Formats: sequence, structure tokens, C-alpha cells
Amino acid sequence: MTYKPFDLTGKVALVTGGNGGIGLGMAEALAASGADVAIWGTNGDKNRAAEATLKAHGRRVLTQNVDVSDEAQVVEGMKTVAAKLGRIDAVFANAGIGSAARSFLDISLEQFRKVVAVNQEGAFFTLREGARHMRERAGKGDPGGSLVVVASLAGIEGAARNQHYAATKGAVISMMRGIAVEFARDGVRANAILPGWIATDMTAMAQASPAFSEKVIPRVPMRRWGQPADFGGIAVYLASDASAYHSGDTLVVDGGYAVF
Repeated sequence: MTYKPFDLTGKVALVTGGNGGIGLGMAEALAASGADVAIWGTNGDKNRAAEATLKAHGRRVLTQNVDVSDEAQVVEGMKTVAAKLGRIDAVFANAGIGSAARSFLDISLEQFRKVVAVNQEGAFFTLREGARHMRERAGKGDPGGSLVVVASLAGIEGAARNQHYAATKGAVISMMRGIAVEFARDGVRANAILPGWIATDMTAMAQASPAFSEKVIPRVPMRRWGQPADFGGIAVYLASDASAYHSGDTLVVDGGYAVF
């Protein structure tokens, strides 16, 4: 018999950037575990493909074209999810972009602000509106909820030539700690997931590099790239009642890379 707290039947989860990569890996596991799922993305074709994949699990699925760097779109998008699916129990602020440079000295203000707009401000808008919904629900006698941000090992390690990206990831880790403390009395928990080297579109150039494959991936104790599906279990755990007392944490999912 399955451990009942992992059953997500009756819960609704929102995953930003849920039409591919880590986001879709999490969304699939959430749907397979019984949750109704909303995903946000800015690519219509990928949204439709992800919707078909998720509906195969027999759950309600809502896809929306939402640019998380646009505050108004996030506010309206969150209201739509709550209205159409009835509630929101878990929010995964996963949408993000990368923008590697030749050197820290070459990072332009435009590059810096573009990454901040999606990775930091987008997560801020998403988590704020998710917290607003959960607090309002708690005020009506229905407390609880899970807020999750997908950060990166770059937020806690030295990320040469990627300092702008690393800055956004370090910022959201700190943001989650503050959210965890403020909303605990509403039964809301807040945690950050820190992926290591994961095979997604964002890491396509590294995956295609023989030097990277020869020098970096062998340093991963598990000796392989992480896959989007590797984030299914942690997503289900954080959305489920099994994590009811787990908040304010940074959960590293990297095949042991950070400790080797």
C-alpha cells in the first residue's frame, strides 16, 4: 500500500516553465501522483505538447502563456489558476533563463537585467501571488500550502563567467527563507531546490562539448548528467503532506557533485 501522505489527489500544483526540462519532469510526477496541474510557458507549441503529455495521467491540466517577468501577467495568471482549478496547493517557481558570458568583465547591464527580470523578479512575482492565495485560503479556515523555487548550485558555488545568473539564484534562496518564516503560521512551507548539471535545453552547449563531458561530468559521483525526471520525486514530496514540517531548506539534487 502506498504511503498515503504522498497521494496528491485533490491538490492543485502550478509549475512555471512547466512545458519542458526540469519543470515538465516535476509536472509529470505531480500529475502521476494525483494532482491537477497548471503549467506556464511562453512557447505555445511546447505548451500544447506538455498538455497532451500531462493529460495522459488522467488529471485536469491547465496551460497558460505567461511571461513571469511581467507582473500583471503573473497576477492574472494566478487568479485564473485558482478560478479554473478551484485552489492552489503548491507553486513551483521554476521558470528561468541562462546567459553565459566570455568573462565577468563582458557582462552588460542589459544581460544582467534580462536574467534578473526572469529568474529573480519572475520568481518574486510568482511566489508572492502564490503566498497571497494561500494566506487568503488560510484566513477562511483552510491553511497549508507549499512554495518552491528552483534555484541552482550556482547560487552557492563559484560560477565563473555566469555571475549574473548566480546572483539571481543566490537571491531566491534567501527569499525562500524569509517566506518560510513569515508564512509558517498559515501552514505554508517554503523551500528551494538546487539542481546540479542537468540535461535540459539550457545546458545544450555544455552537453555538446567533448571537453565538458571529459572534464566535468566525471566529477559527478553518479557519473552522469541529471535528467528532468530526477526531479519528480522531490516535487511530489514537497507538494505532499509528507513534507508538512519541512520548511526553509535548500535541497541539493546534483548526483553528489557539490560534496565531491
